[in-house]
Amino acid sequence: MPNIKSAKKRVLVAKTRNDRNKAAKTELRTVIKKARAEEATAETIKAASVKLDKAAGKGLIHKNKAARLKSRLAKKANASA
Repeated sequence: MPNIKSAKKRVLVAKTRNDRNKAAKTELRTVIKKARAEEATAETIKAASVKLDKAAGKGLIHKNKAARLKSRLAKKANASA
């Protein structure tokens, strides 16, 4: 543990952000998994698309990765329809 007060705060803030980002990424993976499932509905695919946009906007994932995943989900949705 650091001795300087500001360094101590940085450690605490980094841990808080790490926990928040980890939870958000886990939730994102779950939503994507549900959208990829065989019994996925248009609503679950739309929800996954919104989650991907929000994650990219917050810097959780890269915007190109979000676009790629959304494209693949849309492709799957169109193929099943």
